[in-house]
Amino acid sequence: MFDFGRDLRRRFQAGVAPKSARGGVFKGTPVTADRSLYELLDLSLLTAEARSAEAVAARGVAEPAAAALHAAALWHEVARRAGDAVALRKAAAHAETAATDASGAMLTRARCEQAQCALLGAELFGDEGLTAAAGHMLTLTTASPMARALAAGLAGRAALAKNDFDEALASAQALEAPLRVLKAEVRGRHDLRLAQAEQVAVRADLLIACGARLKDRTLIDLALQELGELRRTLDAAYEPLASARVDALRGGGLVLAGETSGDISLILDGVELLNGALDLVPPDHSPLDWARLQAALGLALQSLGEATTDERSFEQAVTALDRARGVLTDHPALQLTAIVANNRALCLARCAELTGDLAVLDAAEAALKTELISGQPRRHPVAWALTQVNLARLYEARVEITGRDKGQRAAAAIALTAAFDVFAEEGLRSLASMASDSLERLRSGISAS
Repeated sequence: MFDFGRDLRRRFQAGVAPKSARGGVFKGTPVTADRSLYELLDLSLLTAEARSAEAVAARGVAEPAAAALHAAALWHEVARRAGDAVALRKAAAHAETAATDASGAMLTRARCEQAQCALLGAELFGDEGLTAAAGHMLTLTTASPMARALAAGLAGRAALAKNDFDEALASAQALEAPLRVLKAEVRGRHDLRLAQAEQVAVRADLLIACGARLKDRTLIDLALQELGELRRTLDAAYEPLASARVDALRGGGLVLAGETSGDISLILDGVELLNGALDLVPPDHSPLDWARLQAALGLALQSLGEATTDERSFEQAVTALDRARGVLTDHPALQLTAIVANNRALCLARCAELTGDLAVLDAAEAALKTELISGQPRRHPVAWALTQVNLARLYEARVEITGRDKGQRAAAAIALTAAFDVFAEEGLRSLASMASDSLERLRSGISAS
């Protein structure tokens, strides 16, 4: 990371900020400091800086709201990189303290930080209560461009969860106006640069999700164009995490564009981009970003395997997903943990189908059953139901490979029925329809046998 990055590591290796920057890595007030420079600190140094900022906020300073907001932003980033619920609670607590002591523009920033803490918690742990809390907090803010952008992004995610693509696209369009204002403000405010970039990425993510589900390549291409323009504004040497996060979205978008159009070269481009993004994020710098990238790479290789029926692609996907699992083992409550376990089982199943190796299928079944036992169906019903769907697919694969049905089809029907009930209760029509179609096909097979 050039000499500047090495100098930072020397200055903060002991976890103590220099005298000229006590309470923050760089000179300036906590609110106006360029937070992008924190990207050069690995997780251990970032955590030490968060503790330092927390100590400053606790002992009383001339600007208590600014100090609390600074500590909140640091703990927020620690939680984002580590998937740590304790760090996220600290971020939320400091943001609440800042909101109590602040007024005017500072109060708006504090409430936006509270909303972003809640949104991060919802993303990490799938807690819908936190989504509702974020929405409530945003109703209390003044009409700042950041608050409007956050509200539009929140509405878009909610629409996607209900498969309401018209509303999701309307939310993506609603993001355009606040993003234009934020882009203008960034020219004189370095501290807003990455905040604005994150909202551009949120809009692109909405467009990609809608494009993939509607099979509309133009939406995905629009998102990729916007992400390409955003990426050109970032310097990977000084903003490695922001660059890697944008590249992860671009890589996933290319894979989905390839799936939509049947163009394998686009999937290969996505795999290459994701591999490149991994070079920007060592595991100790941001463990969760590294695990997300490995999971995205696994999904891209899985798509490549489906497009080419090449078992080697599925084997490579399992390897990438195993790397992600190595980080996620100590974080069973994260949504990403369940996603990785499910995708790994599906890749193993496809390997078994292509090679006829039942031992691989046994490993996949064991992994999914472990996931069901350790899962939380009441807290994460959709993830639990998707695991049931994947387990049913493994039961079917065993019958197809062996040519014998020793109760596997009946077991698959039970799993699909349970999944269908959950999807129907959650109002997920496309998933409910998929489960219903699979169930009908299974019952036909049972009757024929």
